[in-house]
Amino acid sequence: MQAVSRVLVWFRRDLRLHDHAALYHALKSAQQVIPVFVFDRSILDPLPKDDRRVEFIWESVAALKAELQASGHDIKVRHGAVADEIVDLAREMGVQAVFCNHDYEPAAIARDAEVAARLAALGVAFHSYKDQVIFEKDELLTGAGQFYSVFTPYKNAWLKKLTPFYLQAYPVQRYRAALAPLAAEPMPSLASLGFTAGHLAPLGVRGGSAAGEALLADFMTRIADYQAARDYPAIKGVSYLSVHLRFGTVSIRELAAFAWQQGSAGSLCWLSELIWRDFYQQILWHRPDVVGHSFKPQYEGLPFPNDPQLFAAWCEGRTGYPLVDAAMRQLNHSGYMHNRLRMVAASFLVKDLLVDWRWGERYFAEKLIDFDLSANNGGWQWAASTGCDAQPYFRIFNPISQSQKFDPQGKFIRRYVPELAALPTEALHAPWLAKPLELASAKLVLGRDYPMPVVDHAVQRDRALALFKRAAEPTGSGG
Repeated sequence: MQAVSRVLVWFRRDLRLHDHAALYHALKSAQQVIPVFVFDRSILDPLPKDDRRVEFIWESVAALKAELQASGHDIKVRHGAVADEIVDLAREMGVQAVFCNHDYEPAAIARDAEVAARLAALGVAFHSYKDQVIFEKDELLTGAGQFYSVFTPYKNAWLKKLTPFYLQAYPVQRYRAALAPLAAEPMPSLASLGFTAGHLAPLGVRGGSAAGEALLADFMTRIADYQAARDYPAIKGVSYLSVHLRFGTVSIRELAAFAWQQGSAGSLCWLSELIWRDFYQQILWHRPDVVGHSFKPQYEGLPFPNDPQLFAAWCEGRTGYPLVDAAMRQLNHSGYMHNRLRMVAASFLVKDLLVDWRWGERYFAEKLIDFDLSANNGGWQWAASTGCDAQPYFRIFNPISQSQKFDPQGKFIRRYVPELAALPTEALHAPWLAKPLELASAKLVLGRDYPMPVVDHAVQRDRALALFKRAAEPTGSGG
């Protein structure tokens, strides 16, 4: 690339200064590099004013700003229509190019195309790089030249192609002298963006790359046990790095390199989870129509009853199934849900309550602090049996046996459904089956203190099987 005098680096979901592809390429190719972040009104304006994700992003940008200012630099932070802000900054700063990292979501692709076209009209180049995944787009294809729609063959191809080259960190520090000397500008407050603060700290969540690195350091001491511990929500078994991956305060290359090199059963199991993330990103790239539509067309028009009262009970954690309710209350309280519980809650909504998966997908998108379009869509379609690599429709999670298996002592349930805390453990997973004396000893009246089950799992399982079976039959078969 021909050397230029001044460029912008547009930070998006890559809020760190180390191992950053676009920043590295900009620093290598320009005499002066100006970091930029835009709080995009089109994304922020529809959000509730207590949205935790905005506070996480704000903290992460503030951390970037503080790190840059400590060395006599800064990041320009703007709030407005993102395309207008980037174009205006490019014009104002007299740059020859804008650098950023790829984003694979359909709306982001359209946004970047608009920005690139408007910059081109000014004679400003637009350069974008792979940064948030290990393999992207067409880098992994089947022998027939098609994208992978089943995870296991994708994972095998991913591992076969992996070499240390793909995990190398970009040596940003070596070239930081090209950062432009900028006068320090104040960071806009959360209030000026229209949001309230104080929603992260009580949950022990912090934005910024230092917080992400601290979580990674802690997980490194536990990763050998990941495979054995990851399915138990009452145990500290998972990494808790998902929000940092979502906003790029940690590097996917750093995480994958550690897991690959560590080589234990636990670390390789965790690496598989990172590969799932790449898998869903390439699905979204090749099949953007999965946003709002079933990957498998035969399930697009499943006639779900979509009872709004049952959906409300699910959202509010009052279905009468303790593990499901605990999961939903964890989500509503913290913006986080344990991965095993995401599968349980999703299966319950679709297969027990017979509510369209898109309703649940939207609810998770509103609530999850680590919401990622490709993973959320992929996970919901997996649970609903409508997606690529979906579980067969006849495999339906039993919320009682899932509870007994993955919260055997009831610790997680007692934390989030405290009205059941005094029940003996053997009665905790299905309180409607508890003995009258057990209920009385716990001072628990079902239907008053905690709901009776809103549906019968066995009955609903049969209804779900019939609904899916009709859709799966070839047109014109039967009758």
